[in-house]
Amino acid sequence: MLKMMKKITLFVDADACPVKNEILTIAHTFDLDTVFVASYASYSANREGTWVFVDQEKEAADLYIVNHVSPNDVVVTQDIGLAGLLTKRNVFVLSIRGQLINEKNVEALLDRRYQSYHALNAGERVRGPKPFTSQNRKYFSEALIKLLCQLDH
Repeated sequence: MLKMMKKITLFVDADACPVKNEILTIAHTFDLDTVFVASYASYSANREGTWVFVDQEKEAADLYIVNHVSPNDVVVTQDIGLAGLLTKRNVFVLSIRGQLINEKNVEALLDRRYQSYHALNAGERVRGPKPFTSQNRKYFSEALIKLLCQLDH
């Protein structure tokens, strides 16, 4: 008897996601179910795809994703804490800059985040992320396509 595989769902932590258009284009190409999760503060009538709006609580979008994602789904997020929860559940996590976050690198990323917060609290000046560029968009798109091609086989 053949076992039917669950279709991959692509979840997007959408509040501050700069690659929504790229995600829509790629998801359409791969015929993926895509769910954008955002707070009500981000509500707009002009939107494409499936959107879920949650309360403006700090972790509401994260909780929605954690509670609805399944193993082998893909999540796009900038939130390393959320990524840390998901990688342990066999979910593929991709940053908006195209970095695949997995169990091998998530601990180092979480540690770097902790060190930055610690430095900030100590009054040190900490650099934020570099401005998001068209090259970042291209790299993200290439990384998402590569990941989806690997998962399709």
